[in-house]
Amino acid sequence: MREARAEYDLGEPGPLARLTVGWHHGTRPASLREHARRYGPLDHAIGRHLIKEVAASGLTGRGGAGFPTGTKMGAVAGGRGPAIVVANGMESEPASEKDQALLTRAPHLVMDGIAAAAAAVGAMEAHLCLSQGRERLTDSVLAAAAEREQSGVDRVWLQVHLLPHHYVSSEETALVRWLNGGEAKPLTTPPRPYERGVGRRPTLVDNVETLAHLALITRHGADWFRQAGSAETPGTMLVTVTGAVDRAGVYEVEAGTRIGDILRLAGAAAGTESLLAGGYFGTWHQISEVTGMPFTKDGMRPAGGAPGAGVLFVLPPGSCGLREAARVLRYLADQGARQCGPCLFGLPAIAEDLAQLAASRPDGAPLDRLERRFRQISGRGACRHPDGAVRMAASALTAFAADAHAHARRLPCLAGRGRSPRAAELPVPRPFAEGEWR
Repeated sequence: MREARAEYDLGEPGPLARLTVGWHHGTRPASLREHARRYGPLDHAIGRHLIKEVAASGLTGRGGAGFPTGTKMGAVAGGRGPAIVVANGMESEPASEKDQALLTRAPHLVMDGIAAAAAAVGAMEAHLCLSQGRERLTDSVLAAAAEREQSGVDRVWLQVHLLPHHYVSSEETALVRWLNGGEAKPLTTPPRPYERGVGRRPTLVDNVETLAHLALITRHGADWFRQAGSAETPGTMLVTVTGAVDRAGVYEVEAGTRIGDILRLAGAAAGTESLLAGGYFGTWHQISEVTGMPFTKDGMRPAGGAPGAGVLFVLPPGSCGLREAARVLRYLADQGARQCGPCLFGLPAIAEDLAQLAASRPDGAPLDRLERRFRQISGRGACRHPDGAVRMAASALTAFAADAHAHARRLPCLAGRGRSPRAAELPVPRPFAEGEWR
């Protein structure tokens, strides 16, 4: 597993700072008093009217799926029995650091969102789930939780949990399964957590960035939230930009900002041609084809992509995109829960085919095998893990089609001939010991 950084890089302050206001003034998390000065006091007289306000704001989930938050809250509030709130701070996406930056700089903003969401859906119990092995982040969150408990500011009982760091363990049903005493592996659905979750009760599972936005909507309202972003995708979002850029880090941008503008903000290196958008379940693209697209689900739909967890990785000039895709796919194949055939057999087979292709040492016709296996696996997994892995691998064959055909003929990359690649690889964490799911 990747070790926690001593600091999380932050991009230069953007023209509109909401979540990140004050982040560049220091490196430690804000105390509860500093937090109140920075963001304003939270109104604790919150009722179910907040659900309508969140729905009117247009806030969508920032964890990857992009589901309307108000709709999810309404479903939980309308369920049978007392509700439970689960904040997802796992951030198992190796290319993302936005949630870690948020929790180490503004943990109280996330906890404000937890408290507000709990009051809105009628929950008296909440859980904040983090990945094991991130000591600085854990210390920040536990200190903030203790400070809030001592001050008596919250009416909801909040518990902080450390879960095994597997890629699939951040899936919402995996959190529910673990909190119910099982392994941190996804469950088949239905039922969804909002129907029957922790303790078989209606459960609201939201990403920590989503909850931080909710805390600001609680303070300022839906109309204020919509003053940023676009009509279709309002608000701001945190984006992790890494790879061949001069200023890698976490940026807060208006939702709907064009990909090219985000790359300019981060200082994309001259000569870069390709990027991975959305993370390890994302898609590879030629930069020239997506630079004018808004970094939203609707904006990237014509290119078959989506923001996912808010990740942009710029491939260094001269680097082999197929090799990077093969490294990621091997990691995803190793990270599966092994609960179905596509995960147990399909992904390792695809990973082997792509590795052969990337190394220009194909056995037979790997391109034909990959296309056939993509069709066999897609839509047949017990969870979304096989589909996400296949989507990333298939997009690599499209984005690097010329190189793929060259490699299939045991030739080097066409794009990389005569060029010296810069060293910037996608992170592949060291896996937990096999069987370590509790």
